Amino acid sequence: MKLSIIVTHYKTPELLKLCLGSLVEASVGIETEIFVLDSESQDETEAMVKHDFSSVSFIPFKKNTGYAKIVNAGLGKAQGDFLLVLNADIIVAKDALSKMIEYLDQNSEIGVLGPQLLNFNNTVQASYFRFHRPMTIFYRRTWLGRLPWGKKELAKFEMKEVDKSKIFESDWILGAALMIKKEALAQVGLMDERFFMYFEDTDWCRRFWKKKWKVVYFPEAKMHHYHGRASKKSNALSDVFINKYLWIHMSSALKYFWKWRGDLKNQI
Repeated sequence: MKLSIIVTHYKTPELLKLCLGSLVEASVGIETEIFVLDSESQDETEAMVKHDFSSVSFIPFKKNTGYAKIVNAGLGKAQGDFLLVLNADIIVAKDALSKMIEYLDQNSEIGVLGPQLLNFNNTVQASYFRFHRPMTIFYRRTWLGRLPWGKKELAKFEMKEVDKSKIFESDWILGAALMIKKEALAQVGLMDERFFMYFEDTDWCRRFWKKKWKVVYFPEAKMHHYHGRASKKSNALSDVFINKYLWIHMSSALKYFWKWRGDLKNQI
């Protein structure tokens, strides 16, 4: 098997249908298996997948068990030499998969490859980042990011200085779309399931780097991403108290910083 695709889905069946349709087109000529991992699964979603995409393996979960856990369930079934972890709110360009596979085949040192993610007006989304420092979280989530030193910190974190039309190495790539070599995964291991949501991709990429596998942004492969941010910041301090997703984000951040506390000493 050349490519295994793990699609994570949560209650957006219309987007899932578009995603799977694009994957069927993009995988023509590639030996591919596709798994849909469906959190808080609904019968209508399963019926749609089985009717419209009979070759896709549908794996339902009664509860929302967390992003890392459903990704790992898919990876545990995957047989491909290359593994694509994909959110269901992504539309894949026809040549994206073949370009990514070819590039990984040609570059033995790369373990993780991230495509260029586009908004539906074709503007580029930021999907490449440097590793967080503790203050990065506060600058991103509060008015502190408007201050001069906050702007400077966020510009560094978001790699504002790089040419996003070029291929480059990144500390971590957004987990919405990641292609991974199976041989690299065998050394690094699955996602850390202690992260229910957020920071599992950051942590995973850090572990790939630790095992000497490069993480690379690859804009020659393009995918459109709906990207509805549940934890999107507001300027109101009250958001910290009422946004449950922000609380999940902060909890994951604390777990991440504690896990990598030794490395962070060299980062600050």
